[in-house]
Amino acid sequence: MCGRTACTLAPDELKRACSYRNRRGQRRQPRWRDGDADNYRPSYNKNPQSMSPVLLSRRHFDKDAPVDKCVLASMRWGLVPSWFKESDPSKMQYSTSNCRSENILQKKSYKDPMLKGQRCVILADGFYEWQKVEKGKQPFFIYFPQTQPGPSQEERKNSDSESGGEAAGEWTGWRLLTMAGVFDCWTPPGGGEPLYSYSVITVNASPNLQSIHDRMPAILDGEEEVRQWLDFGEVKSLEALKLLQSKNILTFHPVSSFVNNTRNNSPECLQPVDLNSKKEPKSTASSKMMASWLSSSSPSKRKEFHTSESKEEQESKPQNQRKSAGGLQQWLQGTNKKPRTK
Repeated sequence: MCGRTACTLAPDELKRACSYRNRRGQRRQPRWRDGDADNYRPSYNKNPQSMSPVLLSRRHFDKDAPVDKCVLASMRWGLVPSWFKESDPSKMQYSTSNCRSENILQKKSYKDPMLKGQRCVILADGFYEWQKVEKGKQPFFIYFPQTQPGPSQEERKNSDSESGGEAAGEWTGWRLLTMAGVFDCWTPPGGGEPLYSYSVITVNASPNLQSIHDRMPAILDGEEEVRQWLDFGEVKSLEALKLLQSKNILTFHPVSSFVNNTRNNSPECLQPVDLNSKKEPKSTASSKMMASWLSSSSPSKRKEFHTSESKEEQESKPQNQRKSAGGLQQWLQGTNKKPRTK
């Protein structure tokens, strides 16, 4: 299953992090759907009912757009079917945050969007999962192995994104987790603003994750799988379902039970812990990449996110939530570093 994620990139970073190639092999950078960049809030601890970033075909919003042109949107986690009759989504009697791949064509809530081509990619730094242990549950943070070095200051300085939403260079920062999902659009019966929402599709856990949990999100590995999942014009529903496989490609590390409380939203949620000593564990290749990337720069928008709370809200938090948490906090709070431009 997937019940909690982290997505900490600023809106402009997300655009660069999920640049893509269209059918002609041209690299493009997706634009945000109008107003959705303002609805997205970076977070170390996202839970169902919150707004999260997704990537999808622009054709869903503009019938004249090429089907292989992508757009970023902010959607509610927890699919609300278009046929839902109540006036309040919270009145739904069942959870739709996850959708089992085995049942996707059996349950109307998911079958209708799937057959209509309403496929999306949920973006995240990674997701959390809880392992049952003798004294409760141990949380883990699970993500793509990070092997590329972060962009140097010179690379960031010389980055030259083209106009019109196109991207000239490859993203060299944190590799976002790309999870397969389906979405729907619900309009309140009495009228009002349409609500776009999604469900994360899950599959059986890969061998290296089975000791943590028996389910995992359906991971789309690489640009080509993402392209096929989103291109509902070229790749029909039954063909797209073949992409939903258990893939033994993710890495993970244990984190503190601090993340258990959804109100906790700070770098401490991601900080690796040693299960024996509760101190920082020995670095792995991926955790070194995480530390390097997170301490390499602090875009102004990420700083704005951190300081957007009122002084009263910050002072009301426990002291341990305001303390530094190593490289993650340095990445968040760096005040003398230039915004990433790549």
